[in-house]
Amino acid sequence: MTEQMTGAQALVRALEHVGVDTVFGIPGGAILPAYDPLYDSTKVRHVLVRHEQGAGHAAEGYAQATGKVGVCMATSGPGATNLVTPIADAYMDSVPIVAITGQVASAAIGTDAFQEADISGITMPITKHNFLVTDAADIPRTIVEAFHIAQTGRPGPVLVDISKDALQSTTTFTWPVTMQLPGYRPVTRPHSKQIREAARLIAESRRPVLYVGGGVHKAGASAQLRELAELTGIPVITTLMARGSFPDSHPQHLGMPGMHGTVAAVGSLQRSDLIIALGARFDDRVTGRLDTFAPHAKIVHADIDPAEISKNRHADVPIVGDCREVITDLIAAVKAEGRKGDYADWWKALNALKSTYALGYERFEDGTLAPQYVMERLGAIVGPDAFYVAGVGQHQMWASQFIGYERPGAFINSGGLGTMGFAVPAAMGAKMGSPESTVWAIDGDGCFQMTNQELATCALEGVPIKVAVINNGNLGMVRQWQTLFYGERYSNTNLQATRRIPDFVKLAEAYGCVGLRCERPEDVDATIQKAMEINDAPVVVDFVVHEDAMVWPMVAAGTSNDEIKYARDMAPKWEHED
Repeated sequence: MTEQMTGAQALVRALEHVGVDTVFGIPGGAILPAYDPLYDSTKVRHVLVRHEQGAGHAAEGYAQATGKVGVCMATSGPGATNLVTPIADAYMDSVPIVAITGQVASAAIGTDAFQEADISGITMPITKHNFLVTDAADIPRTIVEAFHIAQTGRPGPVLVDISKDALQSTTTFTWPVTMQLPGYRPVTRPHSKQIREAARLIAESRRPVLYVGGGVHKAGASAQLRELAELTGIPVITTLMARGSFPDSHPQHLGMPGMHGTVAAVGSLQRSDLIIALGARFDDRVTGRLDTFAPHAKIVHADIDPAEISKNRHADVPIVGDCREVITDLIAAVKAEGRKGDYADWWKALNALKSTYALGYERFEDGTLAPQYVMERLGAIVGPDAFYVAGVGQHQMWASQFIGYERPGAFINSGGLGTMGFAVPAAMGAKMGSPESTVWAIDGDGCFQMTNQELATCALEGVPIKVAVINNGNLGMVRQWQTLFYGERYSNTNLQATRRIPDFVKLAEAYGCVGLRCERPEDVDATIQKAMEINDAPVVVDFVVHEDAMVWPMVAAGTSNDEIKYARDMAPKWEHED
């Protein structure tokens, strides 16, 4: 197929051909030529957001809910730089998005022209790859390459920056196109020798742990993970990015590791003699002080990104490959090994930790609402088939701890970058990608005030998300640190100063949404059920909770996992086994 058209028309046609159905963005001068043919497209729906950051997070939410590439679009200069935060967020969490930005005319590049910014240079450290296109003929091929890079290997964000004159020029559009990526060959098949060595270590170990990261979910390997776990009888821990990849209800699941992980999960890592890390990167929030992490453990580390292997912790058995292929081969190798480890004593110790240090929380005598109770009831009433999309802070940790996740991808949140303001636009993107699903954004009052303008987008576009604002009147996680480490000197963390500013119910109504408020435990169920009954408009529920509720367990930053606190004045007791 060959046609004459403008570069802008070629851009929209290429997006249609690669299967794009939704683009989140805001028009502006440099990208404006692309918006004219977009107006005529019957295949691509453009969603006019209220801030480019919202466009980027919406693209992330769409990608995480659908498994497809999310797309956002912005103009040059400030429009493009407003995408930097979601691009960095997608890079840290391996989310496949393509960000398309307009650029000043090619002759003006480098002259400090109006609304010029070197967005390719700015985003080079936070993209999987990026392109600057100044020739209209290159646009279709670049789009195909961008989508291929974003969704293959380790997924991630790709930026396509297109000069205004390239969008306006006439070119010959030819489809299909041939990619020119000679140096890009992601390895997916693991080396069989390494797989056999991993199986041997599993058979010989006494205290193994399956340390499961987001790579297992990205690879669609949850079924294979469950088969491996049940075949071997090894305990499983799932990181923040892997919640739901192994069912919370499964008896082999120990919970989430890390700074606010369960005592059983953290203790299993510290006492293990073998860690089988699958699609995880030994993040500092999981390891605590690295030189004290899992001191007796050998490491089998499988990841599709070779740069992650031995980056933070030396791998005794490095395996580069896609987690689904790795686990499938490992299952076969374990069966071929013919030996099964004896983990009876190991499970006895871990089950003791699970029962003694089960997750709990403080109920307040004055009848104030405990945020953990809200999470428990939300999970129980809404159920495991919904998407739960969290911002960053205490509410994110409570959502990870007290909602049960039974399926992969049910919990969407900002992990590596820890981006406040993620939840509302990401929930919008998730709902648009999976319109039949119930989508709850779980936000804090601090996070919510960063991007709640996208409620207007939701109302106008008919995207009935539900938002639970966990409102403690403070920047809660920062306040918790001030309580523990700064002598209760609460410097600039109080958001309301005894006044309800803003009133989230009135704010929701001003945005064309339904606003509800809940302040007492006895009203929680009825409030959630009322929100669930409203499906023709977005709903915002202002859950007013106690300002002193804290997230436990906790490993303080920079300390060893051995120093985990189960509650403020309570550290768990365990003995290391030889």
